[in-house]
Amino acid sequence: MSKLYLIPTPIGNLEDITLRALNLLKEVDIILAEDTRTSSKLLKHYNIRTPMQSYHLFNEHKVVDSWVQRIKGGTTVALITDAGTPAISDPGFLLSRACIAEGVDVECLPGATAFVPALVNSGLPNDRFVFEGFLPDKKGRQTRLSQLATETKTMIFYVSPHKLLKTLTDFIATFGANRPASLSRELTKVHEETKRGTLQELLDFYKDKNVKGEIVMIVSANR
Repeated sequence: MSKLYLIPTPIGNLEDITLRALNLLKEVDIILAEDTRTSSKLLKHYNIRTPMQSYHLFNEHKVVDSWVQRIKGGTTVALITDAGTPAISDPGFLLSRACIAEGVDVECLPGATAFVPALVNSGLPNDRFVFEGFLPDKKGRQTRLSQLATETKTMIFYVSPHKLLKTLTDFIATFGANRPASLSRELTKVHEETKRGTLQELLDFYKDKNVKGEIVMIVSANR
């Protein structure tokens, strides 16, 4: 029976992929990849020769309907992104929603996603949390931050390295300089790093550094 599989891929260390994911990537008819150049490294590492096609933020609106029809016609498809679980701040939601609307079977495998290890490793309460992903760059940014000023759950944000200092400055203005936080970057990679402290301490630590790699920020709730 044809199906759409959403398959998590490693966020850094290539060993962080399940045996089931590897088997399915070998068995499906085609793999939709956010960036075929990036995904080809993973597939080559595990000697997976399944054909790939691009499926990313810039073309998904145009091709989503055609892929739904292909799956309905009998094609079994795996969707992967550059790293982590599809649809978590990455392509995947539109296709899964369209498949469900058309009665197509959709299955998401468990696996790697960056915010879970960052949250658990932060030392901050993780029994109740909100995942915010990337904040808006401009329009709506301040409004969203203002809404989060009184949030009573631990908050999770994805941050681009070139926006780190601006983000920390915005967080201090919204949450206060003494709000506890944790910053994790390059998770599972050679230069993995987690820094914990107040927002001001994190800003002081990173303000003169050339920060690289994807960043997950964990910010304490308003208590």
